[in-house]
Amino acid sequence: MADPRVFRMPSLGADMTEGRLIEWLVQPGDAVHRGDLVAVVKTDKADVEVEIFDDGVIGELLVPVGDEALEIGTPLATVVDAGAAGPAAAPPPPAPTPPPPPPAPTPQPPQQPAPAPRPPEPPAVAPPSLAPPRPAPTRSTPAATTAHVAASPYARRRAAELGVDLARVAAAQPGHPISAADVDRAARSRVAEPAPAPKPEPVAPVDQSTAMRQAIGRLMARSKREIPHYYLQEDVELTAALAWLQSHNEQAPVDARILPAALLYKAVALTAAAMPELNGYWVDDHFVAGSGVHLGVAISLRGGGLVAPAVHDADRLSLVELMGALRDVTSRARGGRLRGSEMTDATITVTNLGDRGVRSVFGVIYPPQVALVGFGKISDRVWDVDDGIGIRPAVTATLSADHRATDGHIGARFLADVARRLGQPEELR
Repeated sequence: MADPRVFRMPSLGADMTEGRLIEWLVQPGDAVHRGDLVAVVKTDKADVEVEIFDDGVIGELLVPVGDEALEIGTPLATVVDAGAAGPAAAPPPPAPTPPPPPPAPTPQPPQQPAPAPRPPEPPAVAPPSLAPPRPAPTRSTPAATTAHVAASPYARRRAAELGVDLARVAAAQPGHPISAADVDRAARSRVAEPAPAPKPEPVAPVDQSTAMRQAIGRLMARSKREIPHYYLQEDVELTAALAWLQSHNEQAPVDARILPAALLYKAVALTAAAMPELNGYWVDDHFVAGSGVHLGVAISLRGGGLVAPAVHDADRLSLVELMGALRDVTSRARGGRLRGSEMTDATITVTNLGDRGVRSVFGVIYPPQVALVGFGKISDRVWDVDDGIGIRPAVTATLSADHRATDGHIGARFLADVARRLGQPEELR
């Protein structure tokens, strides 16, 4: 058999040093392909669904669920080639045995006359029971039922979030505990069941919130210590963009309507594709361009803290697709269901605090990236209009950039290009 490969604890962000394994999504003998989800790891910021980057068959799980302080690079499982795993997974069938010879005939005894039928006996009467009567069975509650269901801790939490009764969930792999993927599948298939009563939004425990603040503090301190930031800002007029947006939303179905934020993010993504000097990483004292425009989206969490998962290939998405991707990643970030690639692939980050009422925001670069774009609230501003003064809707766009990778000249061109694209919204579609 070929030597097995080792699947190791991946890096799930620049601020991650270790994690805790809270669920395996695969079992030994399962076939996996690049990009498949295989485990859930808890970091200081979120529970992250980890993908595998190899094709093959899971050989041995080296780390049990619950192991803590697993450093990046810790071996988690072995992966073998599908061909090499086949014979070991399926033992050869036993050799067929010849059928036994038929038994020799035995002489039959002489026929005896049938006995006369006996008169029927009176039915026996059972003595009265001395045990107390058993109560009538009652319908068990979901809580009592699910306490005895084999399910991973992460699956139980997902079931509580989605209002799914674990007693009605079947594991995809018979004999294995119910996984979070089984719960999600059951939630999607629920059609006739009534929706659960709304629950108050969960608040992160103090220790988790403290751990997140410490992780953010370490990363931001490193960023300000190691990265020579420079800052630029520009006010961008949005009359044409908002008029186009209103026209689009009046004609579009509800699920295809978009918010102004989608226009801002799409303009940044297209500009990053056109100016790759600000779309990538500073690694080993030189700039490495990103393989695509993977837009990091700064998202505030309900219990406090911040994550910035990536929307992959944002420049290639239509506005409707980008709006859907933003809704999806925001929902999963706040539900603790981000993926490893979303936590590590961002090439440039955008933070938008317009809904918080601030006019502008100068962000701190997320290492090893080299740029961060910020947007404030859209508001009416005094504007030069045809050699006069008028009132126009506008937004303040800011750029925080790494002076090792670019200078102010390139940064100014970047913001000017974002403004130009927002002035021609028909090109953003």
